[in-house]
Amino acid sequence: MTKTAQSVWENCLLFIKDNIQDQAYKTWFEPIRAVELTDSALYIQVPSKFFYEWLEEHYVKLLKVALTKELGNSAKLLYKIKMENTYGNKQPFTEQLPSAHRSPVKPQEVDVPLQNKNPELKNPFIIPGIRNLKIESQLNANYNFDNFFEGDANRLARSAGMAVANKPGGTSFNPLLIFGGVGLGKTHLAHAIGIEIKDKYPEKTVLYISAEIFTQQYIDSVKRNTRNDFIHFYQLIDVLIIDDVQFLSGKTGTQDVFFHIFNHLHQNGKQVILTSDKAPVDMQDIEQRLLSRFKWGLSAELHQPDYETRVSILNNILYRDGVVIPDEIVEYVAKNIKSNVRELEGALISLIAQSSFNHREVNLELAKMVVEKFVKNVKREISIDYIQKVVSDYFQLDVDTLQSKTRKRHVVQARQLAMFFAKKFTKASLANIGSQIGDRDHATVLHACKTVDNLVSTDKQFRKFVDDINKKLSI
Repeated sequence: MTKTAQSVWENCLLFIKDNIQDQAYKTWFEPIRAVELTDSALYIQVPSKFFYEWLEEHYVKLLKVALTKELGNSAKLLYKIKMENTYGNKQPFTEQLPSAHRSPVKPQEVDVPLQNKNPELKNPFIIPGIRNLKIESQLNANYNFDNFFEGDANRLARSAGMAVANKPGGTSFNPLLIFGGVGLGKTHLAHAIGIEIKDKYPEKTVLYISAEIFTQQYIDSVKRNTRNDFIHFYQLIDVLIIDDVQFLSGKTGTQDVFFHIFNHLHQNGKQVILTSDKAPVDMQDIEQRLLSRFKWGLSAELHQPDYETRVSILNNILYRDGVVIPDEIVEYVAKNIKSNVRELEGALISLIAQSSFNHREVNLELAKMVVEKFVKNVKREISIDYIQKVVSDYFQLDVDTLQSKTRKRHVVQARQLAMFFAKKFTKASLANIGSQIGDRDHATVLHACKTVDNLVSTDKQFRKFVDDINKKLSI
């Protein structure tokens, strides 16, 4: 028997009716109408935006289970909201929105031993010496694994994140350090792991916090003479997620307190998740004892997403916002914005806004105009310092070695490539390039550029070096 929107929804309702009270069922589910079924997506019509928001906040998990039973794990739910007689218009119009498939993350309750007996503790049902705390996880439910697309660029980090979410504190990935450039999804992945843990282990206390706020909290605790309370609070957490841990650089007091918190959590089988824009080896002014602990678990790098992943990301944003644009426009944006996910999303939002506010059709001409601004902004950021960093990272050197007087062959080649690309991508003079790359003269830079040109045509391996670095700098 062929499934229809009506038959699928009726089966969902049978399941829902068994799991909620009659009054709630009559109020929130009887007015709903199933209107369309396409592949694994069911469209239901609800009377108002408030109705949609109430269902998403209170019944989204129930809806997800019911729909998954009928259509499988890839099931999608979309709402069509019928707006009646708006602004005197007799024709109702329909707004379309997808289900988030998840409810907001609720506050967590933690029992905290009191240091001193509270004389006001009168309730006989409360155990003396225990105070119940409500801790907000600070997790964003929109940053979940459902909309974190897997590709070659993030497979290791995503897989490790899923492993941690399935068994927090029980894998060898503790701590899990996720690192990579700006806009590649570090924060999204960190939140996704936390959300997944809360789904699987509701009793675990999960806390997300940026290193900057953590530092400020520590400074405040020192001022108020509550440093021990600060440490004790963080030692209660089951899963601690610290974002942008590189901001601890140079802050010796904060590093010291984090060292003690980290040790306690790790020794007690609690999970620590860190994000950084640098690999541990590149972090400056972080104590060696802390860096060594960062390396205990797994350091997983996020790279720039490939073309297929970029297309998937754009299509997901369009689906999330209920917007439809031609495939050729999506493909054009994906081909031309390669740097990071944040710029990809920014370009698409800018494109939709330009179309909406200026009443222009979303076509290739408009897409080119929007994309050109983003691509130009990226190219403008290339500097000689940045080129040296990219070349050094590629050859696994530090910049000081690249600029040094050493005549080791692999360092000399790296230095010559840095000069070659500085000439290609910047407007700096040969003398200026030489002075910034190891205090050489213009003749050395000229010789380096000629050497690179010669090697490209005669050495296959060297040509690969040039192509790889060129791709990294051309994004």
